Amino acid sequence: MAKVITFGEIMMRLNPAGYERFLQAHSFQVSFAGGEANVAVSLANYGVDALFVTKLPDSEIGQMAVNDLRRVGVDTTRIVRGGGRMGLFFLEKGASQRASKVIYDRAASAIALAKPEDFDWSAIFAGADWFHFTGITPALGGALPAICLEACKAAKELGLTVSCDLNYRKKLWTRESARAVMTGLMPYVDVCISNEEDAKDVFGIAAENTDIEGGKLDRAGYVSVAKQLTERFGFRKVAFTLRGSISATDNDWAGMLYSNGTASFSRTYRIHIVDRVGGGDSFGGGLIYSQLMGYDDQRAIDFAVAASCLKHTIEQDYNMVSLNEVQALADGNGSGRVQR
Repeated sequence: MAKVITFGEIMMRLNPAGYERFLQAHSFQVSFAGGEANVAVSLANYGVDALFVTKLPDSEIGQMAVNDLRRVGVDTTRIVRGGGRMGLFFLEKGASQRASKVIYDRAASAIALAKPEDFDWSAIFAGADWFHFTGITPALGGALPAICLEACKAAKELGLTVSCDLNYRKKLWTRESARAVMTGLMPYVDVCISNEEDAKDVFGIAAENTDIEGGKLDRAGYVSVAKQLTERFGFRKVAFTLRGSISATDNDWAGMLYSNGTASFSRTYRIHIVDRVGGGDSFGGGLIYSQLMGYDDQRAIDFAVAASCLKHTIEQDYNMVSLNEVQALADGNGSGRVQR
């Protein structure tokens, strides 16, 4: 089985029970989350050898995160220990017309203060086939833009496929900073993953005839965006998640995969959301798996979208679904009938 390396921050996620607001909460549920960690969990669930790289404090709190990843089959042997704290994020789940809300508390986390010498990429990438990171990691600042660049260069020199989810986060950096850093990283990327807004926010490439908040998505506009990204950076493939936001509780969900001048679209799912955070990461995990398995583009986008559709029905960030469950939905079994 193939080996995938993911690199980024894992945080402690704290959320009120159910749909309580922050101001109502008297306790918080604890779980762990992070874009690249979520991808590693998805891949481990599908039977892939997934290794997650980060830096965590050498404390019981840091060990909680390590243990949580081990529990779901992720290789943690290259996690560096040290630094003062783990990043936190607080999530208030939205419902109907009330949007979800995220508050970060991640400044000066262990990974944000990491140094290039913390990571021996030649050793980390030994025997690996794929490297994945997101735009969230360099957005944390410090030495991380340089560390990501060093990792990408090492991955390419060793023949790994490199994927990146643009994942623009306006609470972490400006569009100008994101564009400057990500433009330098993209020449090393083979597979670019994005959503309706990231290509516009990071590179100024917008889909025409699209109203994201109104739930109107124009397919031709996204084909044009993928074509422009490919021409600018030389990507082998570009994948988009396509979310039509009806409300915080109900979304239309689909995806597109573009390669060799051709776009393949998945079916569109109408999702009643349990927890949407991590939905894009589960799409990325499904897409990477499909590429490792050699799926053609149509089967690949169908698998990735089915995986992320299921994630929206699962509490917390990890996409705790099996390969068989994803394949069944991708093949059209979406009735939700009890499996006996």
